[in-house]
Amino acid sequence: MSSRESCRSELRTAIRQLNDRCLYSASKWAAEQLVGIEQDPAKFTPSNTRFQRGSSSIRRRFHTNDVTSTPPAGVSYVSTPVMEEDEVVDGDFYLLAKSYFDCREYRRAAHVLQDQTGKKATFLRCYALYLAGEKRKEEEMIELEGPLGKSDAVNREVASLERELSILRKNGIIDPFGLYLYGLVLIEKGNQNLARTVLMESVNSYPWNWSAWSELQSLCTTIEILNSLTLSNHWMKEFFLASAYQELRMHNESLTKYEHLQNTFSFSNYIRAQIAKAQYCLREFEQVEVIFEELLRNDPYRVEDVDMYSNVLYAKECFSALSYLAHRVFMTDKYRPESCCIIGNYYSLKGQHEKSVLYFRRALKLNKNYLSAWTLMGHEYVEMKNTPAAIDAYRRAVDINPRDYRAWYGLGQAYEMMGMPFYALHYFKKSVFLQSNDSRLWIAMAQCYETDQLHMLEEAIKCYRRAASCNDREAIALHQLAKLHAELGRSEEAALYYKKDLERMEAEEREGPNMVEALLFLAQHCREQKRFEEAEVYCTRLLDYTGPEKETAKSMLRGMRTAESSFPLMDIEHFHP
Repeated sequence: MSSRESCRSELRTAIRQLNDRCLYSASKWAAEQLVGIEQDPAKFTPSNTRFQRGSSSIRRRFHTNDVTSTPPAGVSYVSTPVMEEDEVVDGDFYLLAKSYFDCREYRRAAHVLQDQTGKKATFLRCYALYLAGEKRKEEEMIELEGPLGKSDAVNREVASLERELSILRKNGIIDPFGLYLYGLVLIEKGNQNLARTVLMESVNSYPWNWSAWSELQSLCTTIEILNSLTLSNHWMKEFFLASAYQELRMHNESLTKYEHLQNTFSFSNYIRAQIAKAQYCLREFEQVEVIFEELLRNDPYRVEDVDMYSNVLYAKECFSALSYLAHRVFMTDKYRPESCCIIGNYYSLKGQHEKSVLYFRRALKLNKNYLSAWTLMGHEYVEMKNTPAAIDAYRRAVDINPRDYRAWYGLGQAYEMMGMPFYALHYFKKSVFLQSNDSRLWIAMAQCYETDQLHMLEEAIKCYRRAASCNDREAIALHQLAKLHAELGRSEEAALYYKKDLERMEAEEREGPNMVEALLFLAQHCREQKRFEEAEVYCTRLLDYTGPEKETAKSMLRGMRTAESSFPLMDIEHFHP
């Protein structure tokens, strides 16, 4: 069996099993990868395409030796047995319980299964109780604190579920889905070390449950923890590592993994979106825009991840494109957190910050842990000069994800606005630790060091150097390096950076006060070094300007003519009367 055909067989079976256990998010992910597998050219005919109706509806009952996991791109992986089902599959009580579950009547579903002892029934009963507890917890949070408030509400089912699932695991009568649920419960209880172990057992014995991989990834907060995991060498591990690298901000490594997976999953919209996410973090906005345009052509009703595309359009100030995107998601599903964030970005770009905050708050009512909404709302409060509200929003963001550099950067900005550079520097350092290739963060740190309270110019120079090496798109670092060296009396270093800045401005065809400043300094520096020909070139360029720099240049040219007898005689006024 070919690599692609084997992946298809595994995923079709996994989709059925995940659906049977009401793990719909994992089932959707698996289905998206199934239709993302490149069609075998030998079987690619008009009557047998990947879009054929019913092509993924094949139902088989696989046993241990029927299918082995086969990797993308021909790499050798170990065999992973496909899980056996209970002897009695989909009994009457189970079907009734599943119907209740699908109608969100979780306690009724659990009650129907209370006397059922099969692994499948046990999992659904415990999972229904867990979700019933989560539902009640959310209700209590709204009742006690409001939708955006903090609350001490807890899932009251967790303690009893932990006891039951722990006993099942010790007795060896728990299946991979039960282990996944046990991992969720342990995370809720704060027992992260045991949760990692349990989730590893789950994905090693049943690697097709993407929800289990995602929970395991959330516990890998450092590369050391990730490297310590003992995982079976299944192709699903490649998806996990690619995603984990991305969360750990190892974007180039993540891109390498996803590009490798594309050899088999050539049509996977998920992989394309993740590549776009990595390139977004690398600030390669042009490529991100191209990918999302293609994604939305292939999947016009997609909302997932599209808020990231709106961030790109916002950064590029593409009013019409962002307006069209906001209208599109509004008509598709206006009550999705992503949709609300896109509309919030649209109003922010229009300068309507109060209306923007309204939509970010709506996103948080729909999902109070939606990280982007907290961060973007903080940005809006900064624009509105509401610093306390901005700080609260950013703190909520870092509570949800301490690895979100944007929220730490926002906190730094807020404290900088309050004239507290020591606090600001603390938060900027946290942000630059998480995103060391972003020039904006290094520039923010440098500006803190330059303040009157700190006045640590050597540290500022180090930060500006890092910014200059990180593709400083705003062209701030070179100019500031030149100014600081000039202030410290290092004229040679200052001249070097002014010259680099001037070359960059010329390449980008930019004019402005920075160019005038660079030309003036270089003219004066060359004159002091008796390099009159170079000085003449810079002074002559200054004669094109109409401000006081023109008179300064004329005076310098006259002075050099007097000081250097070999200097060519010229009528200054002849050039610019």
